Amino acid sequence: MIVITGATGQLGRLVIASLLKTTPASNIVAAVRNVDKAKELTDLGVQVRYADYNQPASWDAALAGASKVLLISSSEVGQRFAQHKTVIDSAKRANIKLFAYTSLLHADTSPLALAAEHVATEQYLANANLPFVLLRHGWYTENYTVALGASIAHGALYGCASDGKIASASRADYAQADATVLTSENQAGKVYELAGDYAYTLTELAAEVSQQTGKPINYINLAEQEYQAVLVNVGLPEAFAQLIADSDTGASKGALYDNSQQLSQLIGRATTPLKESVAAAI
Repeated sequence: MIVITGATGQLGRLVIASLLKTTPASNIVAAVRNVDKAKELTDLGVQVRYADYNQPASWDAALAGASKVLLISSSEVGQRFAQHKTVIDSAKRANIKLFAYTSLLHADTSPLALAAEHVATEQYLANANLPFVLLRHGWYTENYTVALGASIAHGALYGCASDGKIASASRADYAQADATVLTSENQAGKVYELAGDYAYTLTELAAEVSQQTGKPINYINLAEQEYQAVLVNVGLPEAFAQLIADSDTGASKGALYDNSQQLSQLIGRATTPLKESVAAAI
């Protein structure tokens, strides 16, 4: 039995959809905080179990009878490590045979502030006496395409990534890779650096949007603090704006680039090109 945490989230749903292509629904467990949100999964025959980071005992029940777990990193930045620790501790008690964790691309050397909690989780896993595999995800292309409406409306794409190359891929690409690892043998001890085949700069992203919309879109590179202020002005919380701006600065230093093509090797095809992701978003 394979347990997927955060199963009603954007990535979790895609991982389960990919698993269902090769794995009986009855062998998949969706661990969720809100069972009502998981009706769609229940209808597919997936087992839905309640699990709350703030209630460790709930994880023991959620992992009962499981052999593999995919811990999709929590979305609550600043609380991630404590939440991840709860799941890892429960997995130890359940004698899980393979524990997979969605970490960050090159987490151990990444300059991104987001890396800290991932590194702490990886280190805790290494000392947990659990068979584990690290799925170090690069950037999701959707991180950028989700905001293209504003860029098109204003004729400008803002950031502070300079000419940094971003080797992103779609969430569906990463989800398929995660599912592949979960259904493959001899994965314990492996570390996958997962990134897209096609790297681009934000200037090239703006050019692609311009070409597809027929409207001039310019990339405007700002200082990190200026970009953070722009994000706050459009309604993002200060802490979240700071993380996004920090990530763009990290991109300028190569933190979002990898050319090993481990992602496309896992999924057996090229990753989704930027052109297709932009078209889908538009």
